[in-house]
Amino acid sequence: MASTHSHPGERAAQDPIRLLAIRDTPLSVDEVFRAVGDDAAGGTALFVGTVRNHDGGADVDTLGYSSHPTAETELRRVAEKIVAEYPVRALAAVHRVGDLAVGDLAVVVAVSCPHRGEAFEACRKLIDNLKNEVPIWKHQKFSDGTEEWVGV
Repeated sequence: MASTHSHPGERAAQDPIRLLAIRDTPLSVDEVFRAVGDDAAGGTALFVGTVRNHDGGADVDTLGYSSHPTAETELRRVAEKIVAEYPVRALAAVHRVGDLAVGDLAVVVAVSCPHRGEAFEACRKLIDNLKNEVPIWKHQKFSDGTEEWVGV
């Protein structure tokens, strides 16, 4: 639960939602990490999701992400819920769309809070809610020639 800010340094000087995007270009961990920098934050948690070489026992060759036109609006709604629930100093989330190869960054999220425990919890909830609520779909192509849609 968001706490009462007793010290002036704990009050957010600006909107804590610093960066939200769905992009068809490569993602940058450094960009997301810089976006959540805040002098009043004692903890920053960062999650990086990458394309792995397998899923469900099958070898993955490539995959593609696509999104609904409302995806960025839904991403903002998810971020606003995290900010309302936790004492977030700064939050950032970017997700890739388009064709990706094994090892490519698919999603990068980060949250900074006054304390590490809050940062870990908020970051975990942010990525979980993003994956469950933002209309982004994954199309996997396997080495055996089969393919599947995930999240549709």
